[in-house]
Amino acid sequence: MSQATVETNANVSVRDERVHVPCRQADEPKYEYPGIPTTCDGAEAVVHVETHIAQGSGAYPITSSTTMGSGFNLAASNGCPNLWGEQLVFFEPESEHSAASFCEGFALAGGRVTNFTSGQGLVLMKEVLFTIAGKRLPVVFNIGARALTSQSLNVHAGHDDVMAVADCGWGALFGRNAQEAGDLCLISRRAAEASETPFLNVQDGFLTTHTVESVRLPEPEFMKQYVGAPDERLINLMDPANPLMAGVVQNQDSYMKGKIAQRTFYDRVEPALSEAFEEFRKATGRHYDFVVPYRCEDAEYIVVGMGSFMETAQVTVDYLRDEMGIKAGCLTVYCFRPFPAKRLVEALRNCRAVAVLERMDDPLSTTGNHLTREIKAAFCDAVTGQMNQVPVERVPKIFHGAAGLGSRDVRPGDIIAVFQNMIDEGPDYFTIGIDHSLNLTRTCDPDLRPSGGFSMRGHSVGGFGSVTTNKVIATIGGQVFGKDVQAYPKYGSEKKGLPTTYYLTIADEHILTHAELEFVDLVVLNDVNAILSGNPLGGIVDGGAVFMQSPHSDPADVWQRIPAAKKRIIRDKKVRIYYADMVQIAREVASVADLEMRMQGIVLLGAFLKLTPYAQQSGMSDAQVFEGVEKALRKYFGKRGEQVVQDNLTCVRRGYSEMKEVPPELMQA
Repeated sequence: MSQATVETNANVSVRDERVHVPCRQADEPKYEYPGIPTTCDGAEAVVHVETHIAQGSGAYPITSSTTMGSGFNLAASNGCPNLWGEQLVFFEPESEHSAASFCEGFALAGGRVTNFTSGQGLVLMKEVLFTIAGKRLPVVFNIGARALTSQSLNVHAGHDDVMAVADCGWGALFGRNAQEAGDLCLISRRAAEASETPFLNVQDGFLTTHTVESVRLPEPEFMKQYVGAPDERLINLMDPANPLMAGVVQNQDSYMKGKIAQRTFYDRVEPALSEAFEEFRKATGRHYDFVVPYRCEDAEYIVVGMGSFMETAQVTVDYLRDEMGIKAGCLTVYCFRPFPAKRLVEALRNCRAVAVLERMDDPLSTTGNHLTREIKAAFCDAVTGQMNQVPVERVPKIFHGAAGLGSRDVRPGDIIAVFQNMIDEGPDYFTIGIDHSLNLTRTCDPDLRPSGGFSMRGHSVGGFGSVTTNKVIATIGGQVFGKDVQAYPKYGSEKKGLPTTYYLTIADEHILTHAELEFVDLVVLNDVNAILSGNPLGGIVDGGAVFMQSPHSDPADVWQRIPAAKKRIIRDKKVRIYYADMVQIAREVASVADLEMRMQGIVLLGAFLKLTPYAQQSGMSDAQVFEGVEKALRKYFGKRGEQVVQDNLTCVRRGYSEMKEVPPELMQA
């Protein structure tokens, strides 16, 4: 949980600041509302909250926020009411600017409204964002933060879209994972309405919006209590019985008075947010704050940042301390607006050096990107005595760098390089993860997956249904076998017939690393060509396994067609080889022709059940396991009809029964 100590049933303090609570029955917390255990991505977590507490949404679909908008639209189309029995409204206008204007009008009439957007869509709204804040309309917009188009188009994670509108007068909270995205959506709503200030609830595009994880969703009864009914919290400014003017022209004599008068409202935001954090903690046990330090009490070197790579930083800090003897710490900034200057200085003032990581780059700001500038300004206020009760004798050396732009991978090895740069007093500004003169070189890249966990990496050419299959496996791992899961693909190629990679980790504890999997126990080759090029076996552990598509029934034919270089790796690491004709199975089973290719991937699920020990360890019968499998399949394919669900289930059963192994003695010949 996101705190220095976690309160448990046994009232034992443990060093773990996770917000996430695992879904196993043995870990049921003592709180009144511990959450509903499930598996979902960040988008689904947000939709769960908004469809229960909001009345309407105006949104124009833009990647990577599209699944949030479509989820809300689906609930509205199906006639799902909110917690107060009101029919949801979803309106899709001609642009994001118009969508923001719709939300403005909805809120002016006293409605609780939301929006889902990203990237250029958020920037296009900027004109309206100012007016929403100026009219004190407490809306919540949910952002799948995304890199802005500059030298090229990128639809993946970046924070430059949010920073482009950070001056509009909105609160802004950043989550690290799916759990936090849903929780902070609810917290944002309470704080927004208590302070009459709009809020942005931000998660990383694709890296959080589309990553399936183990989550505890807020209970409906808790949400109803926590935010209250819309008509009890909101004001109808368009009530004809109480007429007033809004958005009028103000010339020299009035405009400045009105603008500065806004500060009275903004003074309410920090206490309202503090209260929202505390009430949420008391009910759920999940503790959030403006900033959350991890092992910073005696840290000499601290990494600061926002978003998903801060969990990677946390587990890297443990490695640096426990394995390398470095007094490392990390500080997650959950709240960017209002900026928690005093809290940041208090957390950082005693260390030697700070490295600020940001998912953006603003080259003409010679003092650093947005978060870096704010931290430097905060220390300036502290040193000059303008920050009351925070004595600062010296300012730590402040390094800063660009990391993860456009979802560029941020690995533990990159975080280690950042700490080493502080220790060596290297360049003030740096990058990580790319080949560039400013880049810090990885000297090591340790395996920081949870001990006892299981990881799978799949390689395909095009999707072949593999991306959805990965989500289904995660759902089964979490909801059927009670494990903690994390599943995601490397989006952007699966629909274009290009090489596609997807990842899955299953463990007994929360998975902190948000990075592409290098160390894996199982490699899946959905396309026979995947074994012929690249390095699909890279990182496979000793004694690991490969499951591959093959049209051949004779294991000698399968082995013969594996390139010699790959055979050497297989022999050296004692890798087991399994195979099945996924293409033929799907061709024979699919009753809907356009689903034949997608069903090829689902055969993998049967192989997964047979190759991993989870079904056996669960103590469940085969019938019970497949009952859980069918439930998971229905979640993803139920809208296509019962026959499609049963076809997929048949593919799983055939994958389970028809998978074959290349005998180890044959591979040694």
